[in-house]
Amino acid sequence: MIAACIFSAFSASAIDGKAIYNKYSDAEDVSAVYISKAMFNLIKKLPSLKMGENSADIASVVQSLEGMYVIDSQNTGINQSIKKDVDRFVQSGKYEMLMEVKESGETVHIYTLGAGEIIDGFVLLSWDKGNCTFINLDGKMLKSKLEEVLANSSAE
Repeated sequence: MIAACIFSAFSASAIDGKAIYNKYSDAEDVSAVYISKAMFNLIKKLPSLKMGENSADIASVVQSLEGMYVIDSQNTGINQSIKKDVDRFVQSGKYEMLMEVKESGETVHIYTLGAGEIIDGFVLLSWDKGNCTFINLDGKMLKSKLEEVLANSSAE
């Protein structure tokens, strides 16, 4: 009985990208996008995907994804709650912070999960006074390919 109570307490507090998406996707002033593994399987048929004139081919990263969750909120009443949930998510999943950017009141954190050459998860959290954006990518991504996409997107 005690073990069941402990397990249910951990389950209730477990949070991931899907849970964050489900919690906030129907809120007012929130835009939400979910892309399923089935959609990524369709995309696998594409030979290349380039974003911008000089950017890297993102097909190899996209083809390895199993899910993508995006929340973009202009709802100042819930933005702090989104940030807290994402902070709890990255801490519980043992994500490693790759980068922090602070500019003109906006803060961006980028995290990854995984060791060696394989990244199992990617989280981006961006917030300022009136906006909060959360992006979570799930899948087995080659670290070198993800780094190439990130390097090219930040150069543009």
